[in-house]
Amino acid sequence: MARKNRNSKKKAAGGVGGDNRQIAVNRKALHDYEILDKVEAGLVLTGTEIKSLRAGKVDLRDAYARVQDGELWLHGAHIAPYDAGSYMNHEPRRPRKLLVHRSEIGDLAAQIAEKGLTLAALRIYLRNHHAKVELGVARGKRQYDKRRAIIDRERERAARQAMKELRD
Repeated sequence: MARKNRNSKKKAAGGVGGDNRQIAVNRKALHDYEILDKVEAGLVLTGTEIKSLRAGKVDLRDAYARVQDGELWLHGAHIAPYDAGSYMNHEPRRPRKLLVHRSEIGDLAAQIAEKGLTLAALRIYLRNHHAKVELGVARGKRQYDKRRAIIDRERERAARQAMKELRD
């Protein structure tokens, strides 16, 4: 009889092997941009950066990605210096390399070459002990689009409350 893996239930439930947790979300990008497409990229970090990231000390408000020399780089993300770090601590706003397949980099470069499109960092999370960044191919919203989104959200909320009151 074949031996079963003891951790299989834990991994399926997100336990020991399933380290899938969200670290930071860029809510400003979700408000300011219309997201057309999403891409997952690995993040190259130093030792103190990953420790600070696991502690949740990340700010993605101004984060975006750029293609330079055939590689994808994350700019503007702030990962705070690690508290227990020594003089070897990292620079908080340094550009960080993103790990994406070469063909995907070409596709992204072609998409953002269009007028008005950018690669915005939407969120950072850990998947199986690896830091990942979700990038969105985004188009900037106009002021009236932002107002329209707020009005639609308020209408949905009012409709849900009315339905809830009818059920009660």
